[in-house]
Amino acid sequence: MVKKVMIVFLLVSMIGLGIKEKSTLILMIAQGGSPAVGMSLLLLSLCVFFPIIPFPVTAGMIGAVFGTLKGSIINLTGSMIGTVLFFFLMRYGYRQWAQQKLKKYPKAQKYQNKLKDNAFMAIFIARVIPIIPAVAVNIGCSLSSVNWKVFVLASVIGKIPNILLLTYAGASFQHNLRFSVSLYALYLVVILVINFVWVYRKVPKTK
Repeated sequence: MVKKVMIVFLLVSMIGLGIKEKSTLILMIAQGGSPAVGMSLLLLSLCVFFPIIPFPVTAGMIGAVFGTLKGSIINLTGSMIGTVLFFFLMRYGYRQWAQQKLKKYPKAQKYQNKLKDNAFMAIFIARVIPIIPAVAVNIGCSLSSVNWKVFVLASVIGKIPNILLLTYAGASFQHNLRFSVSLYALYLVVILVINFVWVYRKVPKTK
């Protein structure tokens, strides 16, 4: 019990610090250099637990500062640090809270059944095509019997396409604003269309 309280206190303190000092973190990242890498990893990790800044915005900003290759590595690393921490925290510390939280995502509850059939592909597809919110995927996987190695590997591979696209769009922002905005817009449109098709396919047709 004491360990759980200490973990919660630590996480709440980190999130609170991230929210309070959000402007400072962004400023330090924008300045570049070694400290900016650490601040970027911290901000990305925090965003897994609490969306201080939407991930597409954060990924694009880091891409603008570090470029496509380095920015993508930082985005993927920071995102996975937070994802893995969240996974283990829910699986071994707060299953009851996670089960209550999962009830808010009906799609995620059905998603758990797919994990039993082919966990790797279910996680991979959920990362590549974010129909189900990332937090719901993380919770659903943590409550399932999915091996943590499968979860990590499928998440890493599945996150790469989106991270590369968002980082590249951010890196292109200063040189080609129109192209960068168009790429972001295309990304959002594709996600919206996929979500629409998914919801429409699930709606029973009436005669």
